[in-house]
Amino acid sequence: MNPVSLNELAYLSGRSLSTFKRDFRKIYNTSPMKWIRNRRLDKAKELLTHTSLSVSDVCFSTGFENIAHFS
Repeated sequence: MNPVSLNELAYLSGRSLSTFKRDFRKIYNTSPMKWIRNRRLDKAKELLTHTSLSVSDVCFSTGFENIAHFS
């Protein structure tokens, strides 16, 4: 769950940033960053449900470390 740059994703897809975002939205009906956030939330839910990890540990492992201090 490393930081993701839209510029990196666009480059890896061989598209300009604007084309990448437009094509992504057509396919997934959401923005790339919302899609990534939702995948991280799905993973966090899975870890909280099926492991004994603490909320703080799950936040750090899924990219939500900035909210871990609220747990």
